[in-house]
Amino acid sequence: MIKLVRWVCLLLLLSMLTGCFYWVRAYRTYLQMGEFDQHFSITASDEFSVYFKDPILYSDDFISISKLQPSAADKMGSGKRWRYWFRKVDEQGAIIQPEIKFYFDLIFNEEDRLTRWSFSPLFLQIAPAEFLEVSLRSLGDAKINTEKRQLIVNTDLMQKIAADLPKKAQVLSQLGEPLLIEDAGKQQAVYQYHFQLETQGIEEGYEYRALSDVKLTFDKDTDEVIKMAGRFVGVKIAINYQEYIKPQQENLAPKLE
Repeated sequence: MIKLVRWVCLLLLLSMLTGCFYWVRAYRTYLQMGEFDQHFSITASDEFSVYFKDPILYSDDFISISKLQPSAADKMGSGKRWRYWFRKVDEQGAIIQPEIKFYFDLIFNEEDRLTRWSFSPLFLQIAPAEFLEVSLRSLGDAKINTEKRQLIVNTDLMQKIAADLPKKAQVLSQLGEPLLIEDAGKQQAVYQYHFQLETQGIEEGYEYRALSDVKLTFDKDTDEVIKMAGRFVGVKIAINYQEYIKPQQENLAPKLE
């Protein structure tokens, strides 16, 4: 507890010295994940949405962290909606036709605080809803690498789920052929995709963040997706799906009703 107080005090001091108070709000949001159901709720239908029950982050915080403007900004009730469009591109950065695209939506209330983050159906081909939810829940137990500004999850503490891994045929039917296929050894193949964010006014030095480099690792024997790694609006995401799956004998255990 003492270490936590010291850490918060340090963040406050740094924010006053540098003007980066948005990192304090981001850290407070991270702390909320330790009591996930108290501060967040999730719905998964066509879209996957995370609702912030006690919103902290402002829209300007997201710009400060990501350095990227939304593709579109629309009024929504007393608040607003930001949409970030990502389009599949080839090696030269040209948009592939017919278009294959996905989006993120950020919904802000009348106080300009983030209340909902939604992921489009196509994104769920990259990160299926069941795995996306459990990975978000696991962030509450993650450790912070302050130097790299990363959250590192202890896989031994992660919640396990009974879910089917996506099949290659299903993924390719939605995402199309990859930009590159790399043999990763151990009967694994990495399929690489590029998606370009539709945005303007990128801060100098952060142009690279507009390109999302997505890598899906397939098991050659089962044709299942076993890993996903990507960078979206400056945020790096890596999920090893196998680490979230219950052992087979546990999946087959009888249920008491």
